[in-house]
Amino acid sequence: MSPIISSFELKNIPGENLIILDARTGKEVKQNYLDKHIKGARFIDLDKDLAEIGENAAFGGRHPLPSVDKFAVTLSNLGISEDAHIVVYDDKNASNAAARAWWMLKSFGLENVQVLDGGIQAAEKAGLEFASGEEIFEKASLIKKDHWSLPVSSLEVVENELENDSSTVVDVRDAYRYKGESEPIDLVAGHIPGAINIPFSENLDENGNFLSPEILKEKYSQFLKDKPEHLIIHCGSGVTACHTILALDYAGFPVPDLYVGSWSEWSRREGKEIAKDI
Repeated sequence: MSPIISSFELKNIPGENLIILDARTGKEVKQNYLDKHIKGARFIDLDKDLAEIGENAAFGGRHPLPSVDKFAVTLSNLGISEDAHIVVYDDKNASNAAARAWWMLKSFGLENVQVLDGGIQAAEKAGLEFASGEEIFEKASLIKKDHWSLPVSSLEVVENELENDSSTVVDVRDAYRYKGESEPIDLVAGHIPGAINIPFSENLDENGNFLSPEILKEKYSQFLKDKPEHLIIHCGSGVTACHTILALDYAGFPVPDLYVGSWSEWSRREGKEIAKDI
């Protein structure tokens, strides 16, 4: 199953076993969901369901992963069973919580998970049916898992891999953040020394849709030419990094490591070097 699904394809999926998740973020996001969402979609919250935010972002970053046990309860509450066909969307071209939800669902061991190409905007253009208010559904049985199955890297692993030149560490934030020109979210501008910058926005075409798998494969093959094959992907807090992991999977590459803590952890950790290109 392709990790990306178009609005046209979603429109023609039989309803049996289909679960749509609305993973939009921002201010008053739950109210936005209640005002208007794809019919049948269930709301999933980045801060409450897709992360377990701690007291100190220097240890885990701004959006640490919840435990698999806690996520299992979230899935049960959303009515998600192991045989569900899950489609996730957001309003940021799948670059935000939709990609993070995809990564977590796949890493939890669920197979049939896709992200809606172009997000809610594409769904509106395609004429999908919308609804308002809460959706009514039943809880599902709890799924038991022991660990996240997709690869993750810690700060210590990232540091060690860079020192030994054994991995390519990719920072997917916008170039101005990577260069250290300014930093709109975290406390310090700059990047991890040795990391390269491939902004996640380069995964998309001018309409905000994913480039074809063939184009993505060619682009990343050129980006990563003559660099260590093992990849570690990060961003600000381990959310938009998943957009590039999704793109790489779509293009047929092995799923790379996610550095969940990302820049929000590295930049706050005492004693860590910070690089700038200005």
